[in-house]
Amino acid sequence: MKKSSLISIAALAAVSALALSGCAGASNDAAASTRACVILPDTESSPRWEAGDKPALEKALTDAGYSVDIQNAQGDTAKYATIADQMLSKGCGVMILTDHQGAAIQVAEKAKAAGVPVIAYDRPVAGADYYVSFDNEGVGAIEGECIVDGLTAAGKDPKTASVVYVGGDPADGNAKMFYDGAVSVMSAAGIKPAAETPGTWDGTKAGTAFEQAYTSLGGAVDAVWVANDTNAAAVITILDKNGKTVPVSGQDASVAGLQNVLLGKQTCTVYKPFSVEAAAASDLAIQILGGKAPSVSKKLADGTPFVAVTPIKVGPEQVIDVVAAGDASAKDLCTAELAEACAKYGVK
Repeated sequence: MKKSSLISIAALAAVSALALSGCAGASNDAAASTRACVILPDTESSPRWEAGDKPALEKALTDAGYSVDIQNAQGDTAKYATIADQMLSKGCGVMILTDHQGAAIQVAEKAKAAGVPVIAYDRPVAGADYYVSFDNEGVGAIEGECIVDGLTAAGKDPKTASVVYVGGDPADGNAKMFYDGAVSVMSAAGIKPAAETPGTWDGTKAGTAFEQAYTSLGGAVDAVWVANDTNAAAVITILDKNGKTVPVSGQDASVAGLQNVLLGKQTCTVYKPFSVEAAAASDLAIQILGGKAPSVSKKLADGTPFVAVTPIKVGPEQVIDVVAAGDASAKDLCTAELAEACAKYGVK
């Protein structure tokens, strides 16, 4: 399916962030290997890893003529380490690592000791040579805007509103960036958290913690800042049970997230096209595998070269853009319950 203009622009921006600076700097070991080793974190925090990132990375790298080994740690740090050891024993020209609870840090150390460059993918990894992700504080800022705008639309004063914060797993370096970005916007509007739940990417745990916060507040909840769609779905289940609809944020443009946005139960989701992020990481890896040393203009605070991809805000009117881009299907979204909403917003 043809990509939307929004995605084309984002892809161009991501690719243009990389500029070749010659062949110096690539290790002999890396240049001699044509194998890319990729470790993804789990299948629980988001459906994107297996359904989106894996096939996109595999296609880009194999189309460029390189072999690729992509495995998923299934949320197990010990398995993450075992996979890495097996990969390194067979030889890698580059490693692309999406961290899971800090497991990638030791892997990055082993890889670098073996002369293998490391690309931290989507989540920061201490000691990585490069970092490819979305502008994560920008993601949080969009979520914060959704909460502020949602409160205003509901006639609530942000300064006096009761807002619960449901963040991500603090072991994930991105979670703090999402939080910081959201808080920067919400605090500027005068919002102070009425309650904060322990951070997690486990939807069941997030729902339980939110229900406890909801009960402790006597149901006086005007909005919920939530870091991703999986947690948002759990929060919305609790709100539904109590017959309540309030502004709720999220990210990932998952099927459940987009459906909740169409139904008006989630104010927005943040669309992070995996195809654009995967293209940026693959382009970087291909340069390294080709014996070239990429030059990246943006850097993290610790100096790590950072390829930042621009996130996209999605309300009900923009769901059709995600479908048009091929990252969601009307068939999956437009169930019987969603038929009226899909018709209203032209999702077909």
